[in-house]
Amino acid sequence: ALLLSLTMVTGVMAGCGSDKADSTSGTQTEATTSADTAGKKTFVFGDTTFNAENEESNIDPHSAYCGWACMRYGVGETLMKINDSMKLEPWIAEGYELVDNLTWKITLKDGVCFSNGKPCDAEAVKKCLEDLIAVHERAAGDLKIASMEADGLVLTIHTAEECPSLMNYLSEPYGCIIDVDAGFDDGIVAGTGPYIAVDCQSDDHLTLVKNEDYWGGDVKVDNVIVKSFSDGSALTAALQTGDIQGTYGLQYDNYALFDGNPDYQISSVATSRCFFGQFNMESELMQDQNVRKAIEMGIDKDGFCSVIMEGRGVPAVGAFPSSFSYGNDAVKAPSYDPEEAKKLLEESGWTDTDGDGYADKDGKKLSITWLTYPTRLEQPKLAEYAQSTLKDIGIEVNVNNTADHATYAKNGEFDVYVSSLTTAPTGDPEYFFTSTVVSDAAKNYGKYSNSDLDDIVAKLHETFDTDERGKLAVEAQQTILDDDAYFFVSHLNMGLVSKSNVSGLTAHPCDYYEITADLEVK
Repeated sequence: ALLLSLTMVTGVMAGCGSDKADSTSGTQTEATTSADTAGKKTFVFGDTTFNAENEESNIDPHSAYCGWACMRYGVGETLMKINDSMKLEPWIAEGYELVDNLTWKITLKDGVCFSNGKPCDAEAVKKCLEDLIAVHERAAGDLKIASMEADGLVLTIHTAEECPSLMNYLSEPYGCIIDVDAGFDDGIVAGTGPYIAVDCQSDDHLTLVKNEDYWGGDVKVDNVIVKSFSDGSALTAALQTGDIQGTYGLQYDNYALFDGNPDYQISSVATSRCFFGQFNMESELMQDQNVRKAIEMGIDKDGFCSVIMEGRGVPAVGAFPSSFSYGNDAVKAPSYDPEEAKKLLEESGWTDTDGDGYADKDGKKLSITWLTYPTRLEQPKLAEYAQSTLKDIGIEVNVNNTADHATYAKNGEFDVYVSSLTTAPTGDPEYFFTSTVVSDAAKNYGKYSNSDLDDIVAKLHETFDTDERGKLAVEAQQTILDDDAYFFVSHLNMGLVSKSNVSGLTAHPCDYYEITADLEVK
């Protein structure tokens, strides 16, 4: 039962380029950076998430919380990847074997090279993972790596404790395998992907050129430019004028401009990305569970998804969509009920005594601070929508919509903090709880703490049986829902919009893979 070995069929592998074999030569050659782009295929991609606000100021997967840019833009690849069914499949690894509960043996594909020509062997992967766990606190906590041995194309990992989701964790973006010997100049790294980064300007743009020696086959587009946008209207206008040829993060009231237009196409897929709120348990107001529950019951999720997101969102109950066995259908949460919400507030002494439309107590208005940020364009709209529906039950909502949201969140300067997260990007539920919910989670800004919840997640972490992991995920969700510590509004039906002459730009349910070797511009 412990044997999880996979038998994989490898494709045709290209040899590593001998002209770029110097492992310390940096992430690209002089010929690459000075290449003439005249007459070559270029794709310009507009994105609202490539910025410091989303902890993506560069493409170094070891430098920030997530490192999604490295994988999204075709620079880095992981040992395994997540397929369309949210299952693990080989990428730069040929397969893996669980030798015992603490030992994993990973066999790499022969012929995989970094973009600087260096072979991606077990020793290079070992160095990459050693650097990752030395500088990336979340990765170190997830992976539990105690030691590693490299032997040719075989990497053996020993964990300090049982870690059933190790390969899932290694498939998320911080697990991109990069050549650490090549360095990290200006946030640029040497990966194994189809594209090489040659210029990275934080909050502005990223310039990529094709990896001529890509191990995975022919790369069809010569140059890719990723442009960062913070304004949804500007992003839409850029696509309409042809300044960009594809987008990620288009605001949902603008999809109608392109849907059905033969000059454009939309690739859509349901994802586990969720727009959700966490309450500040150190706020005097939020320490009252009646107030927290009233806020939940005062937000019309159906209305937000149908009216504001124009059907590109699905109302959420818990952290995971219904496509997962441990998703929406398996848990219960308060539904939209303004009258019941008013009763809860009255139970806690909040009534409108002065007739101004807002509840008050002891001469103080019931007023909350709602913290969010602008580059996820749905979130300011959700704040405005909640501001309206919560007013109906007597709660004043003061919105702090700021790019500096992380500072405010870390300082506890909020009553409600609303963000978005792909809750099961690797097809496994553990990530959401360890990153956001347990007492010491990096993104548990509300300082929620429940020892029972921590125990459930600890058990989840060491459980190998898939069905049992699903049951524990349900139990963990129900615990935080019963505590009214978090509320979940919408799961995203994510879309990539592009010109009709673009192919290979396909939305993926894990929200990781965007720029790939399949990208083509005719």
